[in-house]
Amino acid sequence: MRSMDNPSTSPDEQPGVAARRFGAFLTRAAMDAGFDVTPGAGGRVALAEASGMSASAIGRTVDGKTLPRPTQLAPLARAVGLDVRTLLVEAGVIPAELWSDDQKPPVRSVSLTPEDAADHWGITDPMVRRMLLSSVQEAIRLQQEVNDNQHGAVAGG
Repeated sequence: MRSMDNPSTSPDEQPGVAARRFGAFLTRAAMDAGFDVTPGAGGRVALAEASGMSASAIGRTVDGKTLPRPTQLAPLARAVGLDVRTLLVEAGVIPAELWSDDQKPPVRSVSLTPEDAADHWGITDPMVRRMLLSSVQEAIRLQQEVNDNQHGAVAGG
């Protein structure tokens, strides 16, 4: 079993280690961002407002009692001037290799036609293909109407 001070200790091995590590890192990041999160200083309330979390949730998090919910990570990271990856990796919640820039999916640079999509999805039945292609064409037509109406409203309005 690894020690409590070892940053590679798994939360499964030592309950609460990840929350304490995250809280310590968040405290430093918040202080660096101008939030004095020491109890009674007002920074916890300010950080709560900036992140959309409750003051009590911020208190539990910086005190190392709980981890934030996944939906709170991005607003919390923004509030302290970090991205989510940096927040999680630097706080020791996840190893850097689990979230590397190399794992981003490539950006498609070619257009995909409805026929290409049908081929890719394995839709070979002629009737099902016609239905799909017809639906896509109708969706494109309706979107064009919406775009034209929005453009007309802006130009006329």
